[in-house]
Amino acid sequence: MSSNKKTVISAFSPMETSDGAGVKLHRVFGGMNTVKITDPFLLLDHFGSNRIEDYISGFPWHPHRGIETVTYLLEGKVDHEDSVGNRGSIFPGDLQWMTAGSGIFHQEMPKPLDDRDPRELLKSNVLNTTVAGFQLWINIPANEKMTRPKYRGMKNNSVPVVSDDSGATLKVVAGSFLGNDGALKYSSGIDPTYLDVRMPEETEFVYNFKESQTPIIYNITGKITIDGTSTFSGMKGVVLSRSGTRVSFTTEDMPARFLILAGNPLNEPVYWYGPIVMNTREQIEEAILDLRNDTFVREKEPDFVE
Repeated sequence: MSSNKKTVISAFSPMETSDGAGVKLHRVFGGMNTVKITDPFLLLDHFGSNRIEDYISGFPWHPHRGIETVTYLLEGKVDHEDSVGNRGSIFPGDLQWMTAGSGIFHQEMPKPLDDRDPRELLKSNVLNTTVAGFQLWINIPANEKMTRPKYRGMKNNSVPVVSDDSGATLKVVAGSFLGNDGALKYSSGIDPTYLDVRMPEETEFVYNFKESQTPIIYNITGKITIDGTSTFSGMKGVVLSRSGTRVSFTTEDMPARFLILAGNPLNEPVYWYGPIVMNTREQIEEAILDLRNDTFVREKEPDFVE
């Protein structure tokens, strides 16, 4: 085997759970038990249901500090609002990339595309009630933890979609592919890659990662084989080795769709308290005191990047 190939070092199946005010979802990874191998990524949730009662209570107002959250919507609608004045809705294919930094409150409320009262939709058995997507949490380097909060909205038609000779099609949210930069222009040392990949059946797609980054693959639909040795189908995630650069993906008799995530590991201490992720216990205690004293939000002016 060539030394520049990456290998699978860990695999995980999403765990059914709920978050927010009872939104049912699949947690692909998240928490102190996985943070060392997924660094700089903290959590990945895959939410999706056509049952309004599974998501309509949403994610009401809650705080974040020290992290970034990335919401990528596949179906339905999410209304959002935060404590520094940003608000709006994201629709299928849209993303919101929020830097919580020094502290922010926000809410994300999933809704069906049908604008009728959800209580009426529950009674009428309509078909277009599916809401589905992903939320990714990314850690922030210690020297940027208390940066000014920022919101970036990315519309579906602003995200580059690139095809290669194999027939694979990549939606480039962050990073680059074949000279095409992602919709998000990112300056932090994490240098994240976020790609939504679609492959037709019976094809091979080769991707070259940057050396030493943490690569994560999350299969959404279909079946893929990595470097001819590791095959998985359905909803399944794997972490690849940081050494090496090259990965070969192949499909057989069905198309596949999967996410590619990659970023520079921070290798910093992590203290995690719910939606707050810092580097020391003292910083967590400071955040809790700020919440009690209503001083959690340090920056009051909006910082919106379209």
